Amino acid sequence: MRCLGVGSPLVDLLARVDETFLRDNVSGAKGGMEMVSEDFIAGLLSRLPEPPQQVAGGSAGNTIFAMAELECDVAMFGKLGGDPNGDFYRRTLRELGGSDREFIVTDAAPTGVCLSLITPDAERTMRSSLGASLLLTAREADRVDFNSFDLVYIEGYMLFSPVFRRVLELARAAGCRIGIDLSSFEVAEKFRAELKQILPECVDIVLANAEEAAALFGGEGTSDDHLDRLAEWCDIAAVKLGRDGALVRRGAEKIHIAPCLVEHPVDTTAAGDYWAAGFLCGLGRGEPLERAAWYGSLLSGEIVKVIGAKLPENSWKYIRQAMAR
Repeated sequence: MRCLGVGSPLVDLLARVDETFLRDNVSGAKGGMEMVSEDFIAGLLSRLPEPPQQVAGGSAGNTIFAMAELECDVAMFGKLGGDPNGDFYRRTLRELGGSDREFIVTDAAPTGVCLSLITPDAERTMRSSLGASLLLTAREADRVDFNSFDLVYIEGYMLFSPVFRRVLELARAAGCRIGIDLSSFEVAEKFRAELKQILPECVDIVLANAEEAAALFGGEGTSDDHLDRLAEWCDIAAVKLGRDGALVRRGAEKIHIAPCLVEHPVDTTAAGDYWAAGFLCGLGRGEPLERAAWYGSLLSGEIVKVIGAKLPENSWKYIRQAMAR
């Protein structure tokens, strides 16, 4: 399965902060994601107690990079600035064996960044400045040869972009399967009406966490109910439950996969993105639904042991060995 990720390629800036810093400097719900200006990011960076760690990221990017580590055939479509951050991002994907040919590069804006503020409870609150990724146009999607891909995986944040609908059109015309991760409860809430139309009409695989699924359905029902409703619309549906594992359904087949629990998680950044990577990798290999979901739990269990969305090589060695058993 050749997979094209579609999303905002962002350089993640990861910073440890205490609850007081978060309360005094960031408005909005803890654990959520909001779009902010470059100046807002710069102001927060100037007040951090120590410099942040830099990692190539973004929601779809995290999933695509992790799939590349597992030797999946992947590429990514998004817009980068013609700057050092953009060079860093493209080089990271190439070095993992993925294709960077589908990126669009511009000098009109810098590469986007996402500042992830990580509190002692391992929760992360994200503030993003999308930079060059905001300049991606629907017409630029026409440059991509969608016939070269089997699956197009789109992050829910792309609902903010005019490119979203065009990607759906081109992917469907090329016969690609389409997967969407809802990405955040803010996205699910804001685009509730659109998603209730798009999911049954266009989407084959839908992934959501419990909060996103609840937001989509207005807080009514349980996660089990939400899974059933999503599965009525899409061929495969998954509701991720954090420390309670995940619920997955395909037709009449319905499973609960246990989590790979970590006693003291360090950072939940990219846990959902890594779950998606393991799950999609399993589907691409033709694994049974339960084993594909276990791949997801395996990856998400490893990523919460480290800060940010990048695992050390010894972790990847363990993952590959576990998946080969």
